[in-house]
Amino acid sequence: MRLKISSKVLCNYLEVKNGFTEKLFLKLNPPFPPVKLLVFEGCNKGDRVSLELNFLLFKQTWTSLITFDHSDSSVFEFIDVGKKLPFFLKSWEHHHSVIRLNDTESEIVDDISFTTPYKMLDWLLLPALWLQFMYRKPIYKKIFKCH
Repeated sequence: MRLKISSKVLCNYLEVKNGFTEKLFLKLNPPFPPVKLLVFEGCNKGDRVSLELNFLLFKQTWTSLITFDHSDSSVFEFIDVGKKLPFFLKSWEHHHSVIRLNDTESEIVDDISFTTPYKMLDWLLLPALWLQFMYRKPIYKKIFKCH
């Protein structure tokens, strides 16, 4: 299953790149499920991010590895791949891109591919994930309003 959401921000892509920090990661998490950040090493190849999701009756650990990163004069991008996932996910790959539109504008793209143990669950999870990533749009716009 695939989900792709774009957010245009009024900020140079290099400033956005520098804003991809632990602080931003924590702000992007929606109210439910509450998230406890266990490890945040960064956005470079080989870095790990690990968190604990609290579903009230149970907790799940999610650990991702950054498997790719790239920067040039027009884009900053990295990919995180789920290595230890909550029971309801079988695979996870999240391609983050910050695309330079011009000197003062960028586009942040969240391109997610995931599978669950059951095809029907893929379709049931898609709207919830869509909502979680749409939650990021106003946060991106607020944090990355550089001009």
